[in-house]
Amino acid sequence: MKHALMTLLGAAMLTGPALAQDQDLLIGSTSASSSHYGYFVAVGQLINENAEGLNASVVETGATMDNIRRMARGQVDLGLVTTNTAQHATSGTNAFDGKPQDLRLLWVYTNAPQNVVVRADAGVETLEDLAGVRFNPGIKGSSTEATTEAVFDTLGLAADYVRGSTTDIVGAIKDNRVAGYVKSGSGQKLDGSTMDIATSVDIGVIGLSAEQADKLRKEMPDISVVDIPAGAAEGIPAYTTWSFGVGVAAPASLDDETAYKIVSAIMADEKAQANAMASLKDADLAQMTLDYATIPLHPGAVRWFEENGHKVPEKLTPGN
Repeated sequence: MKHALMTLLGAAMLTGPALAQDQDLLIGSTSASSSHYGYFVAVGQLINENAEGLNASVVETGATMDNIRRMARGQVDLGLVTTNTAQHATSGTNAFDGKPQDLRLLWVYTNAPQNVVVRADAGVETLEDLAGVRFNPGIKGSSTEATTEAVFDTLGLAADYVRGSTTDIVGAIKDNRVAGYVKSGSGQKLDGSTMDIATSVDIGVIGLSAEQADKLRKEMPDISVVDIPAGAAEGIPAYTTWSFGVGVAAPASLDDETAYKIVSAIMADEKAQANAMASLKDADLAQMTLDYATIPLHPGAVRWFEENGHKVPEKLTPGN
């Protein structure tokens, strides 16, 4: 009898909470040289410290396009996306023509101005001057790259595109093998990789003309046109450029409770994200998400928003 009781207790221990394991999550980010990568390291730490039962790891990727494809293959569980490319993915348009992706948004953390950065000695003063010039449209496979090409096509612009990772292109610009690149800003400031270039060579930022800005507003509703005040970096005057939101999405198949725990951990944070990305100081991530979201929120995210008094627009609710 005693032996039988011990056997039953042992079986209960093997099948009970003592054997419960954390759910492992892989987060797709971007190039490790980008300031956004540091943000995702902070996100992973927040999840590990504050989302019970979840164990997150951050992997370096080629940013939005790469992350969406990896999510579709089940290689990452959530990842960085831009709001314009996420909209293309779910609607099956542009690079996803005829192949809609089943994505849901978790949150938006920043608005990303797309900065056309060039060497000051490149002889490039307008976007038209890039014709025939060796120029990188954005990290290979990223939303920046795809959006730059769409913007240039819309505006009738051309350049001699050079492909590569951020690390490759930063080195090429420093060595004068490439004249410049398009790089997402960090809020209204230039990105860390751009500031790295500026330590070696003088740089400038090429803005849109008034006519180009108007054309983009009319013909590319999936992006925003924004005015950046003087001071994006020392000596950089005010300019106008195109922009989109940057956030985190997951496949619709991510279970609701996991999504809820993740969003809860992120929204409860008061300083870790701002420490990782200075532009997030005093940022209202919930309102930013509702303002910039272009695809429905994950049901787990909707739960958090509604519990915390936010009205989720119908267009952002699952099923729309």
